[in-house]
Amino acid sequence: MVRPQIIQQRRAFSTPNSSLRADLVQDLYLREIRAYKPPPLKPSDSDGHVQKFTAPKAPQSPDEGDIAQDLKAYENQQVELEGQAASGESGAAEESWFEEEEDDDEPAAAAH
Repeated sequence: MVRPQIIQQRRAFSTPNSSLRADLVQDLYLREIRAYKPPPLKPSDSDGHVQKFTAPKAPQSPDEGDIAQDLKAYENQQVELEGQAASGESGAAEESWFEEEEDDDEPAAAAH
């Protein structure tokens, strides 16, 4: 007995799956990005954001007459050396400000 083969055909609906939807969104996004043209830059666009450069004013030169007098006064000064008494003063002996501490450890070390 031969059975006739029954071919069943189902009706298939084409529903877009998530990968196709992602591709559609990505395609739309990329198309918009490629179509975007930034506005052209104008030279006046930076006016509110950048300060104008102004050169600083030149410094004033010192008075030449005062420098000459100051130099003469400096050359005529007496040289003061540390440890030597100035002329007309008696030489005071220098005090030693270093204080040696007494060794308290020696008696304690001898007791052990």
